[in-house]
Amino acid sequence: MTATVQPALDGSVPEQRKTKTRQQAENYETWLAIVWPKFLEAAATGRTFTTYEIADAHQLPDPPSPQAHWGRLMTLLKDEGYIRTAGWACSDRPTAHHSGVRTWRGTAAARRAAA
Repeated sequence: MTATVQPALDGSVPEQRKTKTRQQAENYETWLAIVWPKFLEAAATGRTFTTYEIADAHQLPDPPSPQAHWGRLMTLLKDEGYIRTAGWACSDRPTAHHSGVRTWRGTAAARRAAA
């Protein structure tokens, strides 16, 4: 089924809306190799961020199991000493309806690793 576009009153046809499509990685190891450096860069800045902010800014692919793997990534980064919890914020993710999400901040170890 194809969608029809309603012309404007002046007869012009509006441009198609462009939506972001997110790719999904085929396996966890490949996905981790793609996203790990981007999160290390974010941690090295020392600023507070959410997981979605970094994923969206770099158009990172979703992991094979998004419900589990995003949280696991942040736990690994925290366990390695690159990030720490910074608090809570409302999510910018369109499907989250502004629900609360954890915020993160890079540590001194992350800044040293980037240098």
